[in-house]
Amino acid sequence: MKRNQQICTYWKQVVFESNINAFEKLFHLTNANFIKFCRQYTSDKEASEEIVSDVFVDLWFHRNKLTHVKNPEVYLLICVKNKALNHWKKNSYMQLVPIDEEANEIMDAYRPDEELERKELFMQLDKAIGSLPHQCRVIFKLVKEDGMKCGEVAEILNISIRTVHAQIYRAMTKLNTVMTKHQTSHIATIIKNIASAIVLCLSLQSSCF
Repeated sequence: MKRNQQICTYWKQVVFESNINAFEKLFHLTNANFIKFCRQYTSDKEASEEIVSDVFVDLWFHRNKLTHVKNPEVYLLICVKNKALNHWKKNSYMQLVPIDEEANEIMDAYRPDEELERKELFMQLDKAIGSLPHQCRVIFKLVKEDGMKCGEVAEILNISIRTVHAQIYRAMTKLNTVMTKHQTSHIATIIKNIASAIVLCLSLQSSCF
């Protein structure tokens, strides 16, 4: 069963049947991703963990009022975002955490003598992503890392789908510039091809809904 289907199944068992076992499974299935998303607003792991826990506490106490929710993951992410923004307002600061380096599988496939080039490339990628405006970076991570559709991201962040498309295109254009400087790298070629595919997807639009 796919992750999204699991979430929907557990959600229905929680809101319609008050199934505590399903509630625990839903929490464990989504907790890590929600904390990671929350840290885009708080930069504080402990605060993010507390915020996500609060969201689930609210879910349990108000479960009977949530039977109308059709996309539980989007709904919960909106709740996390709102609580995170409230936390940020109270603490009057915002600091983004560095993006995780998620290229182990790609890196393992190449020879040791390419390690220096790979490290330089990914360092430049991290730098490029880190320099993106906050909203652009959050959108990029939701689509790239969490595999969310543009429509879902738009709903979570309360923005238009057109804005999501524009911000992803902006991010990919910047990353493409980094790739161009590393044209001799096999990894750069792979990532550049992926970037081009994403940009094509945005131009077609329909595949992102």
